[in-house]
Amino acid sequence: MRVRAGVLVAACLSVAACGKGDAPKSTPHADGMAMDAAPGDSAATRGYRESMAGMMKASPAYSGDADVDFNRQMLVHHQAAVAMAEVELAHGRDPESLALARAVIKAQRAEIEAITAWLAKHPVR
Repeated sequence: MRVRAGVLVAACLSVAACGKGDAPKSTPHADGMAMDAAPGDSAATRGYRESMAGMMKASPAYSGDADVDFNRQMLVHHQAAVAMAEVELAHGRDPESLALARAVIKAQRAEIEAITAWLAKHPVR
């Protein structure tokens, strides 16, 4: 499984933020759930939490241009979707879920390429 740099950085920052015996620092998700690893999390749960935390940390500032902002935010969203699908491939067992993860990776990577190309042609105005 390939590990995305942003996910790895988010995981390292999360671990570094906690000293021995400290309660883990937690980044709240919109629904109130913590995104950072917690004691007892499975490897899959850690991977999913790290992908979400990485997306939130990688989200760029808004420019005020609706088109640019949409594409910038969708880029990190799609990168997180690929990271989550890679966690499923590494830890999942259900054939339907594994097939969906492969389909997500294929579709999201194609959209990431399209978004990246669009952003290269449309700098912030």
